[in-house]
Amino acid sequence: MPSPALPPSLPAHYLRMPHVEPGMAVGLFGGSFNPPHAGHALVAEIAMRRLRLDQLWWIVTPGNPLKSHRELAPLSERVALSEKCTSDPRVKVTAFEAGHRIRYTADTIDLVQTRNRGVDFVWIMGADSLRDFHRWERWRDIVRSMPIAVIDRPGATLAFLSSTMAKTFDHARIDEDDAPILARRRPPAWTFIHGPRSSLSSTAIRNAAKEAR
Repeated sequence: MPSPALPPSLPAHYLRMPHVEPGMAVGLFGGSFNPPHAGHALVAEIAMRRLRLDQLWWIVTPGNPLKSHRELAPLSERVALSEKCTSDPRVKVTAFEAGHRIRYTADTIDLVQTRNRGVDFVWIMGADSLRDFHRWERWRDIVRSMPIAVIDRPGATLAFLSSTMAKTFDHARIDEDDAPILARRRPPAWTFIHGPRSSLSSTAIRNAAKEAR
């Protein structure tokens, strides 16, 4: 396969996976981040602390297959804004999915685990994403491939009870108090983490920006 074209103004290192070492616990936090905001940073901070991670990969995706790309900002812009959202050196902003032409999370997980043997990964997502998780491509494969941490978000606290994923894999949910060992657990394994919540949303920010024009 020919090398993918480099998105405008995006340094090449963002198209490569961050460096990790065997034995590390690493969180994967993916999204379109259109735009990124303090609520995303809060999810990352809670995940780092509660899951006791060595690293967190803030994965800026080329675009969500379930969402319209009509208002999607350029990848380079979303990466740059994501970098401004966090000052923790353990949080690695990356766009390696674009470098490998990946569209679906299931394929991302396959690639990450194949390339990084001996590293314990955990998928991180906000509770608002849990409601539609069953619409993701090969969603059952995702749950069976990697532990998942669901971080509370405003208006989505009950998603861990009502979502299709939560009902289907209720037997695999571990107590929130065991979150520090989640990355080391054999999947399927997932937990719901309560904590501080930010009311910010990318959709609201985009709408406010349109109204201000």
